[in-house]
Amino acid sequence: MTSSLAARAAASRISAHGGIVVFFALAILGLFFVKWSPYYAKGFLAAEHHSIGTSIVSGSLPASPGVGLQAGLDYSIAYMKAIWQALVLGLLLGAGIEVLLPRVLLRQLFAGSKGPLRATAFALPSMMCTCCCAPIAVGMIETGVGASSALVYWLANPVLNPAALVFIGFVLGWQWAALRLMVGVGLVFVLANLAARFVSSDWQPRDAAIPTDDVKQPFLLAWGRAFFRLSVRLIPEYVVLVFALGMTRAWFFPAMTPDIGHAAWLTPVLAAAGTLFVIPTAGEVPIIQVLQQFGLGSAGAAALLITLPAVSLPSLAMLARSLPIRAVVALGVGTFVFGLIAAGASVALGL
Repeated sequence: MTSSLAARAAASRISAHGGIVVFFALAILGLFFVKWSPYYAKGFLAAEHHSIGTSIVSGSLPASPGVGLQAGLDYSIAYMKAIWQALVLGLLLGAGIEVLLPRVLLRQLFAGSKGPLRATAFALPSMMCTCCCAPIAVGMIETGVGASSALVYWLANPVLNPAALVFIGFVLGWQWAALRLMVGVGLVFVLANLAARFVSSDWQPRDAAIPTDDVKQPFLLAWGRAFFRLSVRLIPEYVVLVFALGMTRAWFFPAMTPDIGHAAWLTPVLAAAGTLFVIPTAGEVPIIQVLQQFGLGSAGAAALLITLPAVSLPSLAMLARSLPIRAVVALGVGTFVFGLIAAGASVALGL
């Protein structure tokens, strides 16, 4: 009996260690092929041409296509081509957090005052957009990681993305990269802490995963089931919202002229648009560059620089099953406010 229990314990440890090794191997290899290698090449492109492409919203034109089904289809195809690999990786890692990594270790790693700093350290090399890293944040929350650390990870991925800062520097100017960094740091830590205050200690996310210790099955099978469950929960409404936003994007971004670009009313409009609209990683850079060419002023550009990458309606919807609605609203409203703060800072600094 004793030898049998010892054998089971040894097998359990081997399985746990195997899950950890597989998780980090996937993270490193996946990020290399999906993020690190492509962004390394794009950095040289940005340095040489001071551009990383045309705007996904309007191409090289001052206005988006008119509202219609074709506009939604075109945007959905362009957007999904840009992010599908990162989204699959995010779902795999989010499911892996739920079933491959020891929950006790995760809670200890991201607990206390150092938890958000450690979350930031993991976020910086991830460099994912707000939607692609949402499944990872969901996995963190549902395994018991503190909401503050999970949200710091989620917000820091797009807002403090080192590659995006480099692209901003080469394309828009290094003063814009500095503005993004300064306001972005405040946004990440203030909003994560604010939203976490709405998550009580006994909060139970809807449809939370079954704890790993209760699942008596091979880790690869458990991982596959968790991946399927997470995909079914998050992807359908995500796809619908991306299509709807793409179809109506002319409502979010007015046709740009010098008069409109410097109008006082435009800044809050663009701050709201950036908070709701969905873009791929670093998509804000060509959007702002194209709009500036047709007259967008610094206040509107600064508002978009902060709000476009930080959150979006689809990414907020992805977190809505794992957080109280008040926390989700705080994240959205807070992002809008930080967009206005960035706009004011850009005017004060004379950008």
